[in-house]
Amino acid sequence: MKNRLMAGLCFAMASFTPALAQTPATPQDWADTPADAWRDVDPENLILIKTAYGMIGVELYPEIAPIHTERVKALARSNFYDNVPFHRVIDGFMNQTGDGSNGNGTGDSDLPNMESEFTFRRSEQMSVTLVSQRETEGKSIDVGFFKALPIATQPIGQAFLTKDGKVEAYGLHCKGITSMARTSDPNSANSQFFLMRGIAEHLDASYSVWGNTVMGYKYLERPKVGTVGEGDFIPDQMETVRVAADLSDETRPRVQVMKTNSLAFRAFLETQKTASGTYPDICDIVVPSRTL
Repeated sequence: MKNRLMAGLCFAMASFTPALAQTPATPQDWADTPADAWRDVDPENLILIKTAYGMIGVELYPEIAPIHTERVKALARSNFYDNVPFHRVIDGFMNQTGDGSNGNGTGDSDLPNMESEFTFRRSEQMSVTLVSQRETEGKSIDVGFFKALPIATQPIGQAFLTKDGKVEAYGLHCKGITSMARTSDPNSANSQFFLMRGIAEHLDASYSVWGNTVMGYKYLERPKVGTVGEGDFIPDQMETVRVAADLSDETRPRVQVMKTNSLAFRAFLETQKTASGTYPDICDIVVPSRTL
């Protein structure tokens, strides 16, 4: 099968200057935060990726990518991702994995390819905490958080102008985001995915975002950099990938994320402002999370 060289990698790497997100707040920063400012991540929508460096927990968002989240959970439950290498790792960009037993970027699962979910339709009931605006192709677009996921969205006030009463939105490729790899065919995603090590705006609305790292953020940049088949590169791998709901109560971590519609989060946002009193880019704000 054709190697899934993401279209976003076909640009000249020499011109690529990655922007790196801030390190998340430490547990000490939220020691006095009220308990009701936190929400438990649903174990059914949490996958746990065990690596040699530690466990990475990714929250899934079926609200924005139902096809892709179901595929990832199905493959995890079949142990498809166990012992699969990070076959392409680019410093400041991403860790790509998920091609099964091939381990070199040429494989997929036996399941059919999926329709793209680059964008989603957002209703007024889908609460988003707006933070600022971002300039994209000469236009300003609202950016904020749906749960812990950074997104861009049309103003919800425009919903009454649309037939379905919703507006278009999409996930942003910030550090910690998980998104599906594909060929030049928009509907070719299957099993391969990548975890962002940095920020890549050029991928936004062109790849299907389905999750965000809420545990083990510090491990995102630990996999060795290189590409399978080039030189003597020996890749790191995902030792196991599990849906948290399938683990016993004794072994399942309890992951909490600060509610982005809470007063505590608004207070947190104030700490993120620059010296000029403005917010940094949305990708430089990492929603606090903790594991109990």
